[in-house]
Parts: sequence; C-alpha cells; structure tokens
Amino acid sequence: MIRWGLLGLVATLLLGLLVLAVLAWTPAPPEIDRQALRATTAQYAARIIRDSYGVPHIFGERDADTAFGLAWAHAEDDWETIETTLLAARGELARHDGQDAAATDYIVRLLRIRETVASRYSTELSADTRALLDGYAAGFNAWALDNPTEVRPGVLPVTGEDVVAGFVLRTPFMYGLDADIAELFGEERQRTISVGETETAWQLIDGDNPESGSNAIAVAPSRSTDGATRLIVNSHQPFTGPVAWYEIRLRSEDGWDAAGGTFPGAPLVLHGHNRDLGWAHTVNHPDLADIYVLEVNPENEDQYRLDGEWVDFETDTAELRVRLFGPFSWVFERELLWSAHGPVIRRPHGTYAIRYSGFDEIRAVEQWYRMNRAGNFGDWMAAMDMRAITSLNTIYADREGHIGYLYNARMPLRAEGHDWRAYLPGDRSELIWTDYAPQSALPAVIDPASGFVANSNNTPFRATAPDEDVSADAYPASFGIEMEMTNRGQRLLALLNADTAISGDELLAYKFDLRYAPDSPTARLVAEVLAMDLDDDPLMIEAQRVLRDWDFSTDVNNRSAALGVLLSIKCIVNRHDRRPWTCDPAEALRQSARDLMDHHGRLDPLWGDINRHVRGAFDAPVDGGPDILRAIYCGCETLNDNGRFEGVAGDTYIMAVEWSAEGILRSRAIHQFGAAVLDDSSPHFADQADEFVAMELRNIPLEMDALMASHTADYTVGGRTD
Repeated sequence: MIRWGLLGLVATLLLGLLVLAVLAWTPAPPEIDRQALRATTAQYAARIIRDSYGVPHIFGERDADTAFGLAWAHAEDDWETIETTLLAARGELARHDGQDAAATDYIVRLLRIRETVASRYSTELSADTRALLDGYAAGFNAWALDNPTEVRPGVLPVTGEDVVAGFVLRTPFMYGLDADIAELFGEERQRTISVGETETAWQLIDGDNPESGSNAIAVAPSRSTDGATRLIVNSHQPFTGPVAWYEIRLRSEDGWDAAGGTFPGAPLVLHGHNRDLGWAHTVNHPDLADIYVLEVNPENEDQYRLDGEWVDFETDTAELRVRLFGPFSWVFERELLWSAHGPVIRRPHGTYAIRYSGFDEIRAVEQWYRMNRAGNFGDWMAAMDMRAITSLNTIYADREGHIGYLYNARMPLRAEGHDWRAYLPGDRSELIWTDYAPQSALPAVIDPASGFVANSNNTPFRATAPDEDVSADAYPASFGIEMEMTNRGQRLLALLNADTAISGDELLAYKFDLRYAPDSPTARLVAEVLAMDLDDDPLMIEAQRVLRDWDFSTDVNNRSAALGVLLSIKCIVNRHDRRPWTCDPAEALRQSARDLMDHHGRLDPLWGDINRHVRGAFDAPVDGGPDILRAIYCGCETLNDNGRFEGVAGDTYIMAVEWSAEGILRSRAIHQFGAAVLDDSSPHFADQADEFVAMELRNIPLEMDALMASHTADYTVGGRTD
C-alpha cells in the first residue's frame, strides 16, 4: 500500500551537496526527569492478552488506555523499528544512524514537518484525538523506562507531536512525493515546462505493470451465495521495516472495538474492521505534487520572480548532525529555502519549488481514528470527507450490506489548460493553488447493482461491472488520475465479473489467483519474444520452447514460470512515460536463460525451487509472483547467489472479513511471518509462515471465551509510580 522507498537514493544525492562545518563531540541529550515521566505514564493502564499466535489483544477502560497498551505491546515486539520511526520524524536520525539517514533529517527540515505539527496540534486536532495520542506516547515512555538498555539516548520522552509528525512525514510518500524530490537531484532536468493551453485526453491503458501494489475487494449480499457481506484486506507491503504490518486487536470500555493492521508509530488500526464495518486501502497515484521552475534574480540569488517582481526567498540553514564513530559526529550545513509555492531546491540545471498535497495537513491520524470508531456508513463517510488522508483507494463494507469504492485524494483545485504533469512556470501566482476538491468530486462507486467493487492499484474507472464504472470524462485532466491497469486488476475484475454468485471460498481463491491475464503486459512481452526469429542460437530456441509451454501460471510446480518471470521483471516496471518495454526483449531473454543455466543447469526448473519464502530457519517454496494477485516480490532482476528469488515484499497481512446474512461477524487473517517482529528466539517469529505459504487463513478470536481458550499470555501494564 504505502511507499517509503526513495529516501536512500535522495541520501546519496544530497550528501554530495552538504557543506562540512565541523568535527564535533556529540553532545549528551538533556537529562529527563524519570520520576515525573513515570508519574505521567501511571495515569494509564491496559490489559494485554496474546492469543495462540502471540497477537496482542489490548483492553483498556478508555481509548487512551487501549492506545497505551498498543504502544507497550508493539514496543515489546518491534522497539528498534519504532524508535527509528520516532527519530526520523524528529529529524534526528543521522546523529544515531550516520550519513545514510542525513537525507531524512534534511527532508524533515525542508518540509517543515515539526513546525507544521507544532503550529496546528492544539487547534486542529480534537481533544479526543490528542488524548489518544497522549496515551499512546505514554505507552512508549512506560515501556522504555522499564527497558532502559534498549533505548538510545535522547529518545525519551516520546510525545503526541512525535506521533503526528510521523504521519505528516510519511503520508505524502504514499502518493510519490519522494520520487518527485528525487528526480530534482538527477544530473539533468527531467521534464519540460508547461506552456499553458494544454488539454490531456483520457485514454485507458492496459499495460502499466507496477512493481508492487495491493488488492481490496468487497462483495455485497446480492452477489454472495449465502447473503453475506465480505471484505478482503490485502495490502502489499515490505516484509520488514517501518511500513511492515503488525496485527492488533483493540478494545475499550468507551466502545472502541477494532482489529486489523498497523505500522510502527500508529496508535490505531490503519485498515481492518470494527464490529459493524471495515475498510481496505490500496495505493493510488493522483497528481498531488507540482514542481515549479523559478527564475532567480541574476544579481541576487536570494530572490525569485513572481508576478513581475523580485521576491525574497525565506531562508534558513539546516545543521545536520551525522554520527561518525563513538562520541564523534560531523555537523553539516545545508541551505534551506522557501518560496510562495513551498520548499525550494537549487540544482545546477535550475531552481525548483515544490507544492504538494498535505503540506498544510496534520489530521490523518484523526481521520483514521474516526474510521475506527464509525458505527455505520454515514459515520464512516463523514470521516472520509475530512480528506486528511492525502491519498489511497479505499474499499468499504459493512454489516448492513453496504459496499463502496472511493478514490480518496486531497486533490488540489488547479487552473485548467495546463499540463500539470510537466513542470510549471514559477513566476505566475495564479498557478499556486490554495484549495482542494471535496470528496464528492472524486470517483466513487457506492452500492452498485453488480454487488461488488475491487481495486488492485488500477485506474478508478474500472472498479466494478463495466456498465456501472464511472466515466473518466466526468473528471478534469488537472486531477491527474491514473488510467493504467495492472495484471492484478485485469485478473480480479475478470474473475468477479464472471461469477454471479460468489462464495467465501471462491472469493479467497480469486484473491490467491496465480495467473497473468491473456492481455497483460507479461503475456504481450512473451508473445513478442516468441515471434522473433532466433534460429541461429540454440539456447534462445530452447528458451522460446519453454515460454511457448507457459500457461502464465505461477504455481510452485510450474516449469516455465522461472524463465517467464525473469524476463518480465527485466522489461516491465512501474513507468509513467509508457515506453513499450524497459529492455531489449531478445537480450533480456538471453540474460534470463543464462542466469537459469548458470545456477540450475536447465531453463525449466520448478518455480518453487526459485521462488522462496524465508524467515530464519524457515525456507519453503511459495506460489505467486510480481503483479500476481498472490503477490510475491524479490526486489531484484536476477537470481541471487543461491539461484533463487527470496521474497521481500508483496502479500503480507491478509484479512477476510464477513458479516453473515444474520449480521454475525467472522474475521480471519494471516501474517507473512508472525507477531514477534525482531525476536528470532520467540515461537512467534515465524509461526504463521507455514499457513502463509499454504494460502490458509486462521480465525481471529474476537470473543473473550475463544481468546482465553488458547491464549499464551495475559498481563496488565501501566498504573505504576515506582
């Protein structure tokens, strides 16, 4: 679902621009009053019951108590990642992790993350949300006070503002702001400048094949064999790290009762369900960021032209402390500039300003909180109308049988007649947008007669039966709504449209589908390779024979999938320039064939010998592959040293939620590894991996008697003053 991938690239590019200031002794952080901090944490208490898989079920009197318990339980399982997330949101990561983290600290300063949160926290977040955040921060503080050897200097105290800053930093990267920033650090300018009076025609494209993504499906009673309402929650994420899913169950006496997945640093369920309704997210790609080319005064580099006048940049200097070794650190200085448009970056090929959706928004956590607490479709839609979550497709289902698809985006209202995908001239204030479109102005499909909605990171104009899809013609080109289809979208919609009465088992089978569609990019690439005349090369002729036998399945026993997938990942990536391929297909086939021969001595090894799910000592063949509904990504283009693909992302936490015709809730789930994120000695480090590989889900014990019948731990945290 969520992107977090290009800051490493930005780090490499930025460090060459940093100006060395001084080698210094790293100052000790200020002392904290541990007794006062302990007294603050004593205001909260929670009961944590871990089920047979070690998943924490957290109970509190108030919502804030439950959030306190969530923080404690998550810290037990993944403190290292949580700590890194908190430091990143403060812009203090490089002082601990060294130069690779300097770019993150710079971005926090450039985007004014901390200043934005500080100026809006007490006025724009409700008292209930701030109470939730206070309880969550207190949970981290309480755990850290009890585990001082696990905590790096300067981390405590954690505050509610730290938590919100994490949301403000991460949410723009969901829609790709990191990529927009990274392209400015290329050696040359990457786009043309819009000259105005440009119209962009909508054209559906079957062919863009993202390297990662997510799936979400809702089926109404009218489409079910048994009158049930069903929801599939299936975000594709990295297997580990700051945006890897952690499973939770939350319940308070105030009425909060939710289950699902969360990320390190999030005090609630990000997607999942409560007793009455549920939702699932997939990443979408609206155009939510604009880059302006500024004209700088040749006689004063600290001025830019706007509406015919020279205007001063707002300036500052970022002092970035970067750990060197032991107690020593480098202190680097980096220029900070802002224009009326937003943050500014100087490069040899130009000076650029960035304006992006969410620069003025801190309430994403409040919107998710309201979604957690919603009791019906009206409540949930009121939360969505906040538009504080800046992007993400969202699929909805509830106990009453309502389903829906929303193309969620905090969409800027821009002047028409310009190509907003290009760079914009920075000297015209009318091109600096200030308002956002309401949620009702964006694509949505609510309670369609077809009885189903789905999204797999594909265009919102294909979300249900063809005669009920919304038309692209109803939306302005300035919204920049994506038109691409994915293989997953093609397969999923074909399967759902073909089945007029869908059972629960059938729906799961569709989610775990293993094939590339006949009109997918992979199928078209293979057809092109098979049409080539390669008579003078025996290896290539044999490779063509193997591909000719491929049924485009990625089951573990398939003998053509290894060659087909190797070829595909060399040539098909997430691209916006819509080139036919990113490779020479003949050369990519030759390289793929040699790779297989070098490691396996044959072109047709079993796909299960190549595609592996690995966690500690667990090592098993796994079905699926890139852009398959059963998604497995290796993050590579060649076999590793062991001649294999080892999954690093894709299917992770999967939920199947259903309300029977009588309104009875049943929820099942599976995690790619287990609840013990870091502790390889824990029985829950990989105890779900077998079922994950087998594509089987387990029941979530939502009722107390079921939970207590098989729980592995039961303890109370908080309420201590010693």
